[in-house]
Amino acid sequence: MLNFKLLIMKNIAFIMVSFLLSLSLLSQPADNNLITLTDVFKIKNLGGIAISDDATKVAFTVTSSIPDESNPLDYKYQTQIYSYTFANPNSLVQLTTGSEGARNPVWSPDGKWLCFVRNVKGKSQLFLLPMQGGEAIQITHFSYGAFEPVWSPDGKKILFASAIAIEDIVRDTHLNPNHYLPSWSLEKPGIENKDIFKFDQTKPNPDGSVNETRTYLNLNSKDKKALVLDKLNFQNELNLSADLNFKNYFLIDPFNNNLPPVRITLGFFNYSNAQFFPDGENVLMSGNLDPLEHPDRSLKSEIFVLNIPTKQVRTLLSDNNKRFTQPVLAPGGESFAFLTNSTSFVSVDTLCITSVHNPLKDIKHYIFDRNKNKLIWTNDESFIYFTSQSNGGVPICRVEVKTGHVEVLSDYESGITDYDLVSDKLVIAKTEVRNPSELYLTNTLAKYPLRIGNFNEWVSNKTLSFPVKNTFKDAKGLEIEYWTMKPTQFKEGQTYPLLLEIHGGPSAMWGPGEASMWHEYQYFCSKGYGIVYSNPRGSGGYGNQFLRSNIKDWGAGPASDVLGALKKVTTQSWVDTHNVFITGGSYAGYLVAWIIAHNHQFRAACSQRGVYDLTTFFGEGNAWRLIPNYFGGYPWEPKVKELLIKESPITYVHQIVTPYIIFHGGNDRRTGFVQAEMMFRSLKVLNRPVEFVVHPGASHEITRSGDGRQKIDQMLRTYEFFERWRIKEYVVNK
Repeated sequence: MLNFKLLIMKNIAFIMVSFLLSLSLLSQPADNNLITLTDVFKIKNLGGIAISDDATKVAFTVTSSIPDESNPLDYKYQTQIYSYTFANPNSLVQLTTGSEGARNPVWSPDGKWLCFVRNVKGKSQLFLLPMQGGEAIQITHFSYGAFEPVWSPDGKKILFASAIAIEDIVRDTHLNPNHYLPSWSLEKPGIENKDIFKFDQTKPNPDGSVNETRTYLNLNSKDKKALVLDKLNFQNELNLSADLNFKNYFLIDPFNNNLPPVRITLGFFNYSNAQFFPDGENVLMSGNLDPLEHPDRSLKSEIFVLNIPTKQVRTLLSDNNKRFTQPVLAPGGESFAFLTNSTSFVSVDTLCITSVHNPLKDIKHYIFDRNKNKLIWTNDESFIYFTSQSNGGVPICRVEVKTGHVEVLSDYESGITDYDLVSDKLVIAKTEVRNPSELYLTNTLAKYPLRIGNFNEWVSNKTLSFPVKNTFKDAKGLEIEYWTMKPTQFKEGQTYPLLLEIHGGPSAMWGPGEASMWHEYQYFCSKGYGIVYSNPRGSGGYGNQFLRSNIKDWGAGPASDVLGALKKVTTQSWVDTHNVFITGGSYAGYLVAWIIAHNHQFRAACSQRGVYDLTTFFGEGNAWRLIPNYFGGYPWEPKVKELLIKESPITYVHQIVTPYIIFHGGNDRRTGFVQAEMMFRSLKVLNRPVEFVVHPGASHEITRSGDGRQKIDQMLRTYEFFERWRIKEYVVNK
């Protein structure tokens, strides 16, 4: 093991010089041809694609980062809707404006109206835009909000979803005139369901009767003086939460605002994926309709048909140990496609088709060892299209219904982030190295793409680094794919620092078709760093066996894979092996900590929003089910506890000597911010070179959809920290 004192002595001579050099570099004007830090605010992301039923036009969304008028240093996200008519190349037009933005466009069956969602006073509401001309009209003023609009086949009704708190469902006489209560227990110890909602029916008095005391305590909860937790999933992404909300569906007449929304779903359940049958009276849905088990405890998902006039439900598929999800009705309404998986989540889903009338007997399974997303039938019901994360890309695929033959229609060097298909028109949003997001019109084979607009034209003037893929076999015989990116201004004969990037999940997948890392990779390459990233065992995109190959092995096995990729690259002559760095977020924050506790070749390391103690993560993070899913049990079980301790980086914290910067969102409840605090304090007690950066209010999504200023702060601080420890003189003298 490298002696810590010697490490500090070796570096102390370079710290001040490197730090001053890095500050000087930060103050210098950037080369206009290189990707800069603030270029992240220029990226426009396209999605929300909706082709009209007659296949003549398409609506889609464009999400931009715009300056925040309240502070010139801050940025905020804004989404607007655009449309394009296929027969007219010059027809691209922005349909919505305004600071509130717009999203989720849906065409009426006749194509004369566009329904979309917009926030009004903090609640999402539905709007209707006449395509013949005129202003958008707000058609819902629902106190609980409205989203996910679905037109009825005759264009006379719109179905929408709303998330409603259990207290409101119980007390709202319009939603629940008989004041029905859940059949399953609300799990308030010692108190029955029928008594829970009576706590505010007497005078509040802390010195009064038991009922008056309960009313007083309930008032304290309402006034945020106390947070009383009785449910299993008591953490959301940002906070502790006692809220119990249910997604229900409502029906409205979009052309008569005087009629209130009619609730069509019954019970205290969550419903999703609503779509009309051709008759307009029945709706296909998925959800969990278990009448006896608390929604936090039941992981199954069912598929069923709801009849609107009678509100009767007919269950089509249900199994306590399975999830049936993403049902998509065939155009004729006689059959539907869906995905099925185990409730453990650590497995690849299966695509199936079955009939509406005899679903259990008519199931056909289609074998394709990759996860699937966004199923769409062709009009003639010959094919089902889907996207599939695979081998570093996200291609669009289709399966022939009759034969089960699967075709991969696009490449693994790009990623299809959204798409829609109607008749012979296929419109895709695509990310690739040369452009982070653009929209294309193609044929049904995804060939001969025609770009619609040029929303990220600024990239064409930038010099980019392009990844090169290689593979090797790891110790388990698995083929590991990895990519190398050279510095943007690479010159033969010179050496450059190398940054090992690791993905999270652990079931995520990186590659040229992964959009979330586009800017970070290009930024570090523009700063003179090379990059290597890989998909170690346990990654998605390589099938079920590969996905499950890190069960009960989060540390040593995956670490050997990413270090195997690093070793392959460090043999190349352009790599300065004295300046190798490592970074990663979420599960990768865990893996960075594991690696630097067992390997001391890195000049500096960075972990973001990581997990470091698996025994306490069970209670600190809302992703706690990763523990039983990956490690086979719970922390109080002796064998499981022993394994969790063995697999936790905090167990080996005394072996960490690498200079280390740790990031965590101040409100990150997915992994739990105490994880980072424990790692930081442990290293401070050990007097190791560690810095801890907290971004107040930030969630786990800080680098993807978080505050723009915090997003670039994290990337810039990572770069600056690496520059403190980088031995620049070595490169000069070599």
